Amino acid sequence: MHNVAVLGASGRMGRNIVPLLAGATDLRLSGALAADGDASLGQDAGVIAGSAALGVAITNEAGPALEGATVAIDFTLPAPSLRHARLCSAAGIPLVIGTTGHDAAGRAVLEHAARSIPIVLAPNMSLGVNLLFRLAELAARALGPGYDAEIVEAHHRLKVDAPSGTALGLGRAVAKGRGTTLEQVAVHDRQGATGPRPEGAIGFAVIRGGDIVGDHRLVFAGPGERVELAHHAEDRSAFARGALTAARWVIGRPAGLYSMQDVLGL
Repeated sequence: MHNVAVLGASGRMGRNIVPLLAGATDLRLSGALAADGDASLGQDAGVIAGSAALGVAITNEAGPALEGATVAIDFTLPAPSLRHARLCSAAGIPLVIGTTGHDAAGRAVLEHAARSIPIVLAPNMSLGVNLLFRLAELAARALGPGYDAEIVEAHHRLKVDAPSGTALGLGRAVAKGRGTTLEQVAVHDRQGATGPRPEGAIGFAVIRGGDIVGDHRLVFAGPGERVELAHHAEDRSAFARGALTAARWVIGRPAGLYSMQDVLGL
């Protein structure tokens, strides 16, 4: 039985992961962390997640939350996730990070932490989305830059980063398939007289509203035809199951920065 610390236990993803841990036979919740001032502090993580009491109180102190953990799962925000990576690195605790929105400096912090522990970093942990990443790369390689790539994503009104980490992951997959990098070809803003579309550009469009869990669509528009790849998340359970799959996989791995492509053998 492996002990799991859930960092961000009171958030949307944390409330989906905790009940799955309650029903698992090989994993159990050992620690639960929430931010300062969170209304859930001091309460049982299982009760907060809508399941049976698990005897694990939610704390705002990362040290106690990580104590005794075999692996940690982070669904928080970019800045705290970096602090948690440093703490896990110092304690030798493997880490799964589903938090998105890291900039280049944050990515460097995670890469440094991954020199001493295994870290799975994924913008999206569902099996379907990670298959979509692979299909996007294959399609981009086959179709080439003559087919214009556009990525449209939609999420709930409370999401704080845009484009989503999944949308950026799709963009990176397309860029990789074309032998370039997303930073060289991404187009995030269009307004006014933008002029003709540059060949090879990867465009992004963002929708925020309501309680949309997550929709992603990749369009390759070519001469006389379009190819579309899409994924629609009905609820967050797919992401939670993927996070636990990653947690099981990362235990015992060599230090390094891994993706869900590694976890799923894609």
